[in-house]
Amino acid sequence: MFPSTLPVGAPELMRISDFRRYLRQQQQMLEHGPSTRLTSLSPSLLQDLLRPGRDGQASDLLEVVAASLRHGRALLLHLGVEQHVIPLTLFPAERLAHSPLTPEQMLNSRLQAFEVLQVEPALLQPPGSRERTLVADAAHYGPLGPLTWAIAMRGARDTLLPELTGSAAYRVTPGADLRTLDLPGPLAAAIKRLRREGTNLREMSAWPGFDRERAARLVNALYLQSALIVSRAHPAATNEGWRSHPNVN
Repeated sequence: MFPSTLPVGAPELMRISDFRRYLRQQQQMLEHGPSTRLTSLSPSLLQDLLRPGRDGQASDLLEVVAASLRHGRALLLHLGVEQHVIPLTLFPAERLAHSPLTPEQMLNSRLQAFEVLQVEPALLQPPGSRERTLVADAAHYGPLGPLTWAIAMRGARDTLLPELTGSAAYRVTPGADLRTLDLPGPLAAAIKRLRREGTNLREMSAWPGFDRERAARLVNALYLQSALIVSRAHPAATNEGWRSHPNVN
């Protein structure tokens, strides 16, 4: 029997079968008109959220997180893992996240197993909101930065976000504070180097402790921290010959 992907002490969560039944009921309602909750989102954000995932069916968790941050809109994500659903609310403006799991439990979860089942505007409010009845237990709010970093570095997506692809050079934003993040040796060294110089993905993949996947994950993670400069005109802004480069696996 496979070990659970949920951390020890996780609260009782809705089962995926029950949630899928709810989604089917919602879909039947949508046949008679658009969802008023989704149409309350801006057209550009809605377009980002409706972009198909890698398998053409499920939304890509990293893309949904990136869309929430890019548009500054609080969103409620229903994430499937094993047979359960974990609601995750993102508050980009406050740089917070909320879940029935504690922040530590979320970070210790097998994030690569998470599947996006549904996305909608946030129902909860962040701490300090005037709508106190919509503010949850403070213990279940946590900083957004470490969570988005973990999703980028350990989640299912191992390729660049669409907005970061193409001929480009990457560099860490001056003054970016990344001290609260999980940065083992090779990552810390790479970030230090990216503070000094811009480089492309092909070159980064040949750095100590890196390969194609790890380079893409780091670029994505820095982007979600608003700590990435993307230059299309930099001399290093090329990925040509990428697939045949001898240092790329």
